[in-house]
Amino acid sequence: MRMIGLIGGMSWESSAEYYRLLNRGVRARRGPTASARCLLWSFDFAEIEALQHEGDWDGLTARMVDAARRLETAGADALLICTNTMHRMAPAVEGAVAVPLLHIADPTAEHIRAAGLRRVGLLGTAFTMEQDFYKGRLTERHGLEVMVPDATDRATVHRIIYDELVAGTIRPESRAACRGVIARLADRGAEAIILGCTEIMLLVGPQDSAVPLFDTTALHAQAAVDFALTG
Repeated sequence: MRMIGLIGGMSWESSAEYYRLLNRGVRARRGPTASARCLLWSFDFAEIEALQHEGDWDGLTARMVDAARRLETAGADALLICTNTMHRMAPAVEGAVAVPLLHIADPTAEHIRAAGLRRVGLLGTAFTMEQDFYKGRLTERHGLEVMVPDATDRATVHRIIYDELVAGTIRPESRAACRGVIARLADRGAEAIILGCTEIMLLVGPQDSAVPLFDTTALHAQAAVDFALTG
């Protein structure tokens, strides 16, 4: 079994979910006592969040590259960035190490295409929804048409993520708000919704949407299990 290196702690709520999904996936395929071989580099998210909102992407890139190199040195055979937003640094991380980086957008897009869908709504942090590093990959590499919520809904989703979900807080009124955002994207023609934040699956599930939801956390972890158990 190959070793998976996890760049996590952004937030630890989703990193814990990654650990659970990786181990469940390996156990399902290898037997009841099997578990994933993995290494975790866990950031203090308070520091990361502050740099994100200050716009210090160079400082964040340096930290991500350092974490990637440490995991590679420790024996990781592949790396996962356990957050959608910090895939802004994916090219720098890929260029700094010799082992592969399993990009979170790729298995998500592959599953969407396999379902015969093309026009998708994207939920995530404001950085993920508004910047091109994520939408661009979905469009240019996978041929998807990506829609994002309007400015008011983007602000709502961003606030819920940073004020609540990263702290493990689940509020019924926030679930209702996200249901509304999803419904409005579907009304505009979205055939599916990408849960493009690794915490957002803590809040909403299939019962909250009239169109299919694609959970990037689960799909990313599944891709990592596939990698670990092949080759």
